Amino acid sequence: MRISIVHQPIQAVTADVLIVNLFEGVKAPAGATNAIDTALNGALRRAFDLGDFRGRLNETAVFYSEERIAALRVLVVGLGPIAEFTIDRARQASGTAMRRARDLGCKRVATIVHGAGSGGIDPQAAAQATIEGALLGAYQFREHKANPENGRQIDEIFIAEFDTAKLDAIRAGVDAGVIMADAINDARRLVNLAPNYLNPVTLADEFTAMAARVGLRCEVLDEQRIRAENMGAVLGVAQGSHVPPRFIVFEHAPAGHENDAPLVFIGKGVTFDTGGYSIKTADGMLTMKGDMAGAAAVSGAMQALAGLKLPMRVIGLTPLVENMIHGGAMRPGDVLTSRSGLTIEVVNTDAEGRLILADALDYARQFAPRAVVDIATLTSLASSAMGENMAACVLDNDDDLRSALLRASDAAGERIWPMPLWPDYADKIKSDVAELKNTGGARGGLGSSAIFLKRFVDGVPGAASYPWAHIDMAGMAFWSETRGYSPRGASGFGVRTLVQLTRIL
Repeated sequence: MRISIVHQPIQAVTADVLIVNLFEGVKAPAGATNAIDTALNGALRRAFDLGDFRGRLNETAVFYSEERIAALRVLVVGLGPIAEFTIDRARQASGTAMRRARDLGCKRVATIVHGAGSGGIDPQAAAQATIEGALLGAYQFREHKANPENGRQIDEIFIAEFDTAKLDAIRAGVDAGVIMADAINDARRLVNLAPNYLNPVTLADEFTAMAARVGLRCEVLDEQRIRAENMGAVLGVAQGSHVPPRFIVFEHAPAGHENDAPLVFIGKGVTFDTGGYSIKTADGMLTMKGDMAGAAAVSGAMQALAGLKLPMRVIGLTPLVENMIHGGAMRPGDVLTSRSGLTIEVVNTDAEGRLILADALDYARQFAPRAVVDIATLTSLASSAMGENMAACVLDNDDDLRSALLRASDAAGERIWPMPLWPDYADKIKSDVAELKNTGGARGGLGSSAIFLKRFVDGVPGAASYPWAHIDMAGMAFWSETRGYSPRGASGFGVRTLVQLTRIL
């Protein structure tokens, strides 16, 4: 898709459709919207006066120019009440409008920058949100369809701006928005891929190709290397599959920052999860190709960091496994020895994500990190607590890191809500035969899964601790319905938050 910035009066921009906006409750349009309304002899104002269009967030209306302006159509998108306007609402409106334009069959789409005028948002941030929303909203996953039923797609997007003083800021915002949207859409693609197309080996290949493309360092630990690292928890989960595990180490370290204490991101990468011998229901397996959404989020964040050339050192770790069933699969009652030396009684083979994260959390220690954040589709309890597609949960051992993460998620428009991590949860995972067991049971709560992970952060005898936060994004990997800039399917959740966190810490 071609993207360009045009510096000319809005009425003169040639396109199949021109996208403008309106706030809810505004009696008269302003700026570019007013210029278009004037050129169309007040058509927009009449629709507003009649109640046909109210400017509600993501509401759209289409008007035909009848050659009064260069564009064939005008699409007006609602921004909602001005008092509630945010960068994410600019992103939502842009995504909604771009998808509507695509469904109309428009190939060449022009849009103003949403929020840089009456919205009061910095032009660079508004431009980034506008192009991000446009590219995210227009995204379609069609890789497994030989003849997609909707072959419509946008070929070219013009960002229209007449104010010369804003052009440099808008250009910078558009460049950043393209980088972010590409990273999120690449993460979405990986989560959407069918599990027979994506397994630990092929996902590792995807990651190495991405790293080579954007200039990231990427090391792939194969099964032999994983065994040499004594990652008994990763190997325990992987032993049920004929596809061997992989462990990916990304590194973004620009010149002058090679020796900095890094921020470390860890993403759960279970490319398919049957539950093992603690088998899931048939319906429970339907979305389990997305059990690697945490790894996709880390990959997307690392891709964006490289593209944005942010001046800091960041490490990304993604253990990749399948949790399958055959004669060699781990059983309830097995005891695994983790990389840290802590032994784990497996009481439920469907609590596998925390096992591979345990080894990754211990591996992270060698980098002497300033902070570690893991992200995973870990428990159905997170989705039950927050509601499907509502929010992820965060549990942590550091107040400052939690505060930074919540600020990052708010700025990113990705909801994350803090949950308690009381020491009492540790009672739920006491084992009679090992140091700990891998689940506190159905009533163990979110806290028992996080307290398990915490043992590998600050509960390993003789090992240094570090600030750590765990994001349980269950319920956020897939959108069940289209809204704003998020089409139904894989969401790419977490990429923006992780990138934003690097700007705050």
